Order: sequence, then structure tokens, then C-alpha cells
Amino acid sequence: MLLGAIADDFTGASDLANTLALRGMRTTLFVGPPERADACEAGIVALKSRSNPPEEAVAQSLAALAVLRQAGAAQILFKYCSTFDSTKAGNIGPVADALLEALDAPAAIVCPAFPANGRTLYRGHLFVGDRLLNESGMEKHPLTPMTDANIARWLSHQSRNRIGLVPLEIVRRGAAAVRTALDEAIRRNERLIVCDATSDEDLLALGHAAKGMALVTGGSGIALGLPDNLLPAGRAMPPPPAAPTGPALALSGSCSRATALQVARHAEAAPAFRLDVAAILAGRQGPADALAWLGGAAGGAALPLIYSTADPAEVAALQAAHGGERVARAIEDFFAALARQALARGYRRIITAGGETSSAIVAALGVRALAIGPEIDPGVPVVVSEAPALALALKSGNFGAPDFFAKALAVMAAMPVAGAGA
Repeated sequence: MLLGAIADDFTGASDLANTLALRGMRTTLFVGPPERADACEAGIVALKSRSNPPEEAVAQSLAALAVLRQAGAAQILFKYCSTFDSTKAGNIGPVADALLEALDAPAAIVCPAFPANGRTLYRGHLFVGDRLLNESGMEKHPLTPMTDANIARWLSHQSRNRIGLVPLEIVRRGAAAVRTALDEAIRRNERLIVCDATSDEDLLALGHAAKGMALVTGGSGIALGLPDNLLPAGRAMPPPPAAPTGPALALSGSCSRATALQVARHAEAAPAFRLDVAAILAGRQGPADALAWLGGAAGGAALPLIYSTADPAEVAALQAAHGGERVARAIEDFFAALARQALARGYRRIITAGGETSSAIVAALGVRALAIGPEIDPGVPVVVSEAPALALALKSGNFGAPDFFAKALAVMAAMPVAGAGA
């Protein structure tokens, strides 16, 4: 293994896998730490640790690190969301601190930027499109409300290490200038160094500057330049995986603005079933109700969608009445049980929206390793499991075009068929 990565949720892991596969690395996405991880060039361990207590996130991340180091990873990447989803208590800072210590690394880059999806970093401030992070809707996130766009300042609440900054004018001078700035920051005892980036060219410069660093942290964009440090020039791209066919289903638990638009767009032309979260909490609605609806909706060409997506005011009211953690757990448990039952009924193509939702579903389905297929939208590939045989699209809440659900099914349908010609 050349590069080992630890991702704090499943959609983020899928996003990173997409970036590395598009850059030519033979990439495998593991669901939780595997027993072995040495049959790939890039191995990504997907965790469900983003909203866990910091001590749990640290323990899970160190367990993943141990497997990746045993597999021979020359560099470790800690991947978190491009909107830096976290609270003042963590988990990004505590995990980064623990990885620095375990690797005995002098410092690590911190860069959540992903310009292809509108996430840019300037003077240490994170933007979503033309809005500061804390004015983008992320300040209303039910689990990790981002109320400060200054990533260096936010990180300083979480980390026991000193925070540095490499501004955009240095990044624009190229990898050598960035490396000099990183070395100067290390001499000032700055161990987590926020780096500006507003374009893919900036991310490439940062990736090239990270050559030889034991630890890198960021969104998937920071991985754009890392394969250039590790792979021989001009090597052919690995072939895409084949995917199973069969019934398809979309499941959405995200309440982001992007997903709300996607759900509304899809529901205009395809069967859609909106969950009643209050009824789920009261035990009046369960997976059997959604499956009964699905049985009636099946058979057409359109992709059926089951969703809990709601506007922020409705989510806030539910949280106030029942508690945020209870609401989140009830939705995750519902989708996990529904996915298991859908798999038992022969569904082999499942499209999910929302990091927590996707993580719960993949864990419930018993998936252990995933191959990386074609890209649907920036940051979202099709991923393929052999056991059980599944084609999945794991979409972060804020990612994807308005027609994402239909587009995902079309990309899956165009893939080579598993078992064809055998």
C-alpha cells in the first residue's frame, strides 16, 4: 500500500476514493478497519465517527491507522468533510492530534477545500460558493452546526496543538514555496497548518508539497496531488469494476439544501414516499410501511425514493420535542432496517443521501470492501461490493446536481454487468 486514508464517514470515504481512482490509483474502500489491507495502492478505511464523542473517534481512527501501517502505507491521509463538520469539542482536532502523536509527525496540512463543489479556503476562512460557511446553511446543521468560518480559529478550540496558516499568495507560488512555508511553520511549533486553496491548481500544489509528510488532513480535494508523488508517470488507468443489476432504490436522510432540492426534483417525476419522523419516534410507522409502499411503486422505469428530508424549521421542532440525538438515531435505525429488508427482497442498486444515513445503511448491509466505479457528480462515484453483490452511490448531503438521483441510476445502468460473459 502506498497511501492509507482514514475517513470519518462513508460518503466522505467514497468521495476520497473517487478522487484517488480518477488520479489513477488502484483504490479499495474498506468499511471499518479490515483484517488485511495490502492488496491495493490506496486503502481507505471508512468510519462512522464524525459525530461520535471525541474519545470514540480517536480510538476508531487509531485502530484504522494500525491496519494501514501494517499494510505498509507510506503516507496517511485523515479525510473529513469539505464543510469541516465538527463542534468546538471535536472531532477533527482530537483525531488529528492523536494521529500526529502516533506517527511522530512534526506537522500536518489542514485543507478542507473542494473547489469543484464550491468549497474554497481564503485567509483561513471556508466559503461555500460565495457565502461564508457560517452563512451557508451549515450553521443550522442538526449535529455539527458550523457557526464560525475561520477554520484556524475553530480548530484552535479542538486541538491542543498550535495552529498555523499558509495564505493563498504563497500557495500560488507553487509546491516549493508551500514547502518552505510549512517548514517555517514547523520551526514556530505550529503543528496543524491551515492552507488556503481556491482552485484545483492550488490543491495540486499543496499535494505536491506534502511529498514525504507522514500525515495530511483535509477534504478529498487535498488528495488531487498525492498520487503524483507515489505513482510512476504515464501509467495506464485501472479498469472499472462490473456492477450487479436488479431493482434500484433511493434513500435520503439528509436535510441539506442541496438534497432538499434533489428530493423535490425527483419527486416531480418518480414515486416518492416521505417518512413521518414523529410517527417513527412514536412507533406508529416502521420499515414495513415503507416496504408496503415500495411494493406498490415497483415495476416502473422510475427510481422510487424514500426520504426523511425536511426543512430546517421542521427538523428543529422535532429536535426540541424529542432531542437531537434521539431523532438522528431513530432515522438512522429506520433506514438501516429498511435497507436490510430491501436487500433481502433483491434490491441490488441503492442510492443514498446524507453522511450519517449512508454510514448506517452500509453498515447494516454487511458490506466490508468496495471497488470504485465511475463518477456520477463531483465527489460521488458508484461503488461496488462483491459480498453482498451491490452497486451503491453514497452521496454527501451537500453534493450533487439537482437531478442526482436519476443521474446515479443512469450511470449504474451504463456500467459493465457483473458476471456477463463468464
